[in-house]
Amino acid sequence: MRATAPAKINLTLHVTGQRADGYHLLDSLVIFTEFGDEVALHAGTGLSLAVTGPQAAGLLGEGDNLILRAARLIGARDAALSLEKHLPVASGMGGGSSDAATALRLVARAQGLTLPGTAALMRLGADLPVCLAAPRPTRMRGLGEHLEPVLGVPPLWLLLVNPGVGLSTPAVFKALTKKHNPPMPAVLPRWHDAADLAVWLSGMRNDLEAPARALLPPVAALLDELGTQPGCLLARMTGSGATCVGIFADERTCRAAERRLSVPGRFVQATRSLA
Repeated sequence: MRATAPAKINLTLHVTGQRADGYHLLDSLVIFTEFGDEVALHAGTGLSLAVTGPQAAGLLGEGDNLILRAARLIGARDAALSLEKHLPVASGMGGGSSDAATALRLVARAQGLTLPGTAALMRLGADLPVCLAAPRPTRMRGLGEHLEPVLGVPPLWLLLVNPGVGLSTPAVFKALTKKHNPPMPAVLPRWHDAADLAVWLSGMRNDLEAPARALLPPVAALLDELGTQPGCLLARMTGSGATCVGIFADERTCRAAERRLSVPGRFVQATRSLA
């Protein structure tokens, strides 16, 4: 059994508050892409995980992978899991959570196990609930546990660009000076096409972009470079960075920008959003 663990993209990320325990409250419009990691499940003895792929080196030295923690959570047994890692680690695309969610679906289906509830998933990570739900446009609120499907998000051509340097999520949140910011509108519009969505998104925010720019100057340079590419409707950082995302008018301009921005040391990938 094999499945793609799609990249998670935050088209918006509004930080709307901070609880007494330090956790931040969010309001985010999330989509998923056709491109992602690949997770496979084979029969085995005990639980194991093999990691390969162009971004596998980013997981070297990792203690207990989130995939194995998720598999143990639902009582998986005799499962040999493999991960073909294509998404950069610590890149703001929810790769680890998407990998774990995909593994959970495979193991549960193969072994007849029950998928965990939201509370258990949140103990693994705030992105687990949205990644385990159907990979469709979703409004994610609270700590990440309140999910609402969003209709009317048009198909998008996206260019994912990472400078090749990881960015610590806790460090970015710590550098955020204003913790209480306005959420998105209570009712989201219906967008006619990618250009219409990009215009609306230009009035929304990723509140973590400013601290990420300060902590890692290549993010600012990359956003500027991406935003000036022909056909780019909007350039924005996803999650806590450092991956930047360009929304493009069509496949031709997106792939042309992919060729121009592909330089040694960068991760650059053109892809489409999942409907």
